[in-house]
Amino acid sequence: MIPLQDLSFFILAALILVISPGPNMIYLISKSITQGKKSGFISLMGVICGFMFHIIMVSFGLTAVLLAVPLAYTVLKTIGTVYLLYLAYQAIKPKSKNIFEIDQNGTHDGPKKLFTIGFLTNVLNPKVAVFYLSFFPQFIKPEYGSILTQSLELGVIQVLVSFTVNFLIVLTAARVALFFNNNPAWIKVQKWFMASVLTYLAVKMAFSKAK
Repeated sequence: MIPLQDLSFFILAALILVISPGPNMIYLISKSITQGKKSGFISLMGVICGFMFHIIMVSFGLTAVLLAVPLAYTVLKTIGTVYLLYLAYQAIKPKSKNIFEIDQNGTHDGPKKLFTIGFLTNVLNPKVAVFYLSFFPQFIKPEYGSILTQSLELGVIQVLVSFTVNFLIVLTAARVALFFNNNPAWIKVQKWFMASVLTYLAVKMAFSKAK
């Protein structure tokens, strides 16, 4: 089992992934506002299934790679550090998109399409794949037991964090969007806070060492 201290840091990282602007959040907010909460929930189920797809692929992949190629840890750590710094820049770059500006004229999709698009939006989201590939190795250690079991443990925790946050987003999408549109100063606060945390995680990852 992975120690509680390591799991706490992983939960923070997973939380940052979920609340950082991206395709999943934009899609869920958009469908929840334009088609109602039920459509938002169906879309969320597709997104969660997309997470499960990533977890299964990455868990078995990491098990093979980390056991066969020790250098992979350093490579994945470097990729993860660079990507986190990239996300931090994207959060505060000039003229970055306001994710709460929703197109009210979007098409009305049926349940099957809502689920499918939610699934594909997540499966094809590089941010999720990079998160798994770069973060999981930081917490997986041979002395903690089976690498596959540890990877699946982290995956389940990430899914629970993601589901909880996105569930709240679906429930409050309209009110959240209205609040931020009426209070643009909070957008800047949110962006700089997110960028600061992402930078901290990148620095911590850069100086972490395999055990």
